[in-house]
Amino acid sequence: MPDLPVRELECLLVLAEELHFGRTAERLRVSQSRVSQLVAALERTIGTQLVHRTSRRVALTDFGADFVERVRPVYTELTDLVGGARREARQELPGPIRVGFQGIAYETVTWTLTRFARDNPDVTLSLQEIPLGDPFGAVLSGRVDAAVALLPVREPELSVGYVFPPAPRMLAVGHSHPLASVERIDAETLASVDLVSIDGPAPEYWRDVHFPRFTPLGRSITATVRVATLQEGMTLAATGRYAMLTCRPVAERNQRADLRFVHVTGFDEESRMALIWRSAHRRPHLTKLAALLGELPGAAPLRAAPGRATVA
Repeated sequence: MPDLPVRELECLLVLAEELHFGRTAERLRVSQSRVSQLVAALERTIGTQLVHRTSRRVALTDFGADFVERVRPVYTELTDLVGGARREARQELPGPIRVGFQGIAYETVTWTLTRFARDNPDVTLSLQEIPLGDPFGAVLSGRVDAAVALLPVREPELSVGYVFPPAPRMLAVGHSHPLASVERIDAETLASVDLVSIDGPAPEYWRDVHFPRFTPLGRSITATVRVATLQEGMTLAATGRYAMLTCRPVAERNQRADLRFVHVTGFDEESRMALIWRSAHRRPHLTKLAALLGELPGAAPLRAAPGRATVA
């Protein structure tokens, strides 16, 4: 069996994030020339160019980008496995459970985390906000162990451990907006508004649900602005020029004098959030956390088969 170029793979994965030889060298604590050597060695091993290098910029080749996308989850799983084995061998305490969340960590989440921490005093919990426009990236890359994110999720590497109760769709508008005086609208009315969209690498199937380009009957929806965070979207909606599609829990927690929330009907499904994790890295404590969430009224745990997260 040929030697696995672990150091070279690590170097490529860091370079793919930084796209800068100097910053990559700093993270790996090596020289820039060593970074170049490692990348060149990996290219020789594979037999093709992985990185475009010029005096001004660094970019992955098409082959390199595809290779990184396939290698990253395998490399992360391998390093996690080795780290877990080392802890077990040394009888160390388990590492922190890192949970990401989109926008707002609701009371149901924070209360459950508080109970989990009380029942598992040997485990440290860490909460991190994840980008609104990248619901699954932090989980797939291993930056968090699990995430509370909006469904649907159809990534083959992810599983769903718990589904929160469905929530009605709401449209956030400013008090001067033409729709501010109505209680509810049909989804077809979205063709008459300028709907806030998002920046980020969210999958198209996910984006089409939460930041749709068309109404259910196929009418085009205008979207001239993009935001990175929920609060940016709410601020734009408050101006009265734009509208942001969201859900009732967000509306209830963002009551302010310059915003109105209008109930939107006509979609096939209501908004839902779920606790998701990597199928190949379901730590026992995550299962415990999902079980605690499952004790909340109104919903039950839902476990997808490993490698087949297809919850719509």
